[in-house]
Amino acid sequence: MSQLGELGTALWSLMTPTMLFHVAWSMLLGIVVGALPGLTATMGVALMTTLTYSMDTTAAVLVLICMYMGAIYGGSRSAILLNIPGTPASAATSLDGYPLARSGRAGRAMGLATAGSMLGTLVGIIILVLIAPPLAELALKFGSYEMFWLALFGVLISGQLTVDSPPIKGYIAGILGLMVAMIGSEGLHAYVRFSPTQQMNGGIQLIPAMVGVFGLAEIMTAMWHKQGVVSAIRDKSDRVLPSIRELWRYRITVLRSGVIGTLVGVIPGVGEDIGAWASYAAAKRVSKEPEKYGHGSTEGLTAAETGNSAVVPGSLIPALTLAVPGSASAAVLIAALFIHGIRPGPMIMIEQPQFISLMGGMLILATVAMTIYGLSMTRLFVQVLRVPYAYLMPLVFTLCVIGPYALSQRMFDVYVMVAFGLIGFVLRQMKYPMAPLVLGIILGTMLDTNLRRSLTLSNGDLTPFFTRPISAVLVAIIVIAILSNFGFVRRTFGRLKRRITGHGDA
Repeated sequence: MSQLGELGTALWSLMTPTMLFHVAWSMLLGIVVGALPGLTATMGVALMTTLTYSMDTTAAVLVLICMYMGAIYGGSRSAILLNIPGTPASAATSLDGYPLARSGRAGRAMGLATAGSMLGTLVGIIILVLIAPPLAELALKFGSYEMFWLALFGVLISGQLTVDSPPIKGYIAGILGLMVAMIGSEGLHAYVRFSPTQQMNGGIQLIPAMVGVFGLAEIMTAMWHKQGVVSAIRDKSDRVLPSIRELWRYRITVLRSGVIGTLVGVIPGVGEDIGAWASYAAAKRVSKEPEKYGHGSTEGLTAAETGNSAVVPGSLIPALTLAVPGSASAAVLIAALFIHGIRPGPMIMIEQPQFISLMGGMLILATVAMTIYGLSMTRLFVQVLRVPYAYLMPLVFTLCVIGPYALSQRMFDVYVMVAFGLIGFVLRQMKYPMAPLVLGIILGTMLDTNLRRSLTLSNGDLTPFFTRPISAVLVAIIVIAILSNFGFVRRTFGRLKRRITGHGDA
């Protein structure tokens, strides 16, 4: 309780006009950055760091936190309205958010996304303040063996995200993503692989690939089917503010996704996108209506948004207590904290014991601002759907070009975006899902690097992959997940469950 009291004191100390003004403008800017395809939360935090040099330390950290949270949340806007995730963390959101928008329920989708983000962040804040040290110690025990299994588990999840096609197409798309991730200089010895040109030595960047398969492919699909206007019909059920009854209905989904997102955030190097996918897959697995996932499931949308938002406070746990980033954005944030005279790491509990509570207070203020903007500006974003494709798609194409180019100021990334747009268009016509492809690119480097690092440490011995305690748990989870895909295994467990519960069919 004392920690919650410190959180209340820290929150009260931030309630000054100056701090509230910083929250207002930086959160709005963060949402805009997140909503623009190609601009990531990492980029937003990095650019904002250069603008906070002259600020007071507390104000500067508050601005960076708002930018971080706003960008993660803002990605859901374009994901829902245009099927173009503003950030990788919103890719899972587009699976159900976009079908909802196409059916005239964009307001409801964005209202639920806002509520999910708010609740997910609050769950993460509570965990951050109460149990940060124990979770940080657990994350510290994750070695390269465990990270390899974690990446493999992510690929396994990608194969289960197929909607209109057999799971095998999801696995194929995930493997294609892994193959793309192998291109360029590898992380251990800088050996260049599968690189026909020098410009590919650095590998294929995620942003151009993601903008291509989600953005340009969407434009080409719309042109192919000669769509004139995006669905802009609002029915009477398109209410923006979610009802208490609706939120209560998803209370278990929110709590589970919040915990999953926070735990994923604690694990170094995993990030918001994995938190969203893991929460989405977990919700689909236990859902009573899994067939609706990918066709406009409000439960799936809530799970994805809750999961990616909960990663933000989760990623701050190792970032603050161990100086180990839980995500790419958190890594940039660590650098910004050093610039402003704060030394993240184990000593922060001794040097600045109140800082974690202060960070919790900042997250609460940012959450409140995010909720206000999310609900009040929803109808404004809905108007985007009323714009005919003939006017909207050129604007989207312009953003698709600007985003990758802004990332590195290289025309090569624009060419990569165009190439992945063509690949994405062809795969879409063949009913291959795009999300596993992106997830494969995200996880490829992590899987490859940790596999080879582990084999180097064990001198080629595979035994540690299975005998280390955390690795053994992850292997068991993966085996169970694979077996659960087979019908005879599910039927066997079903019969066993009925016998145990006394509802046997004999």
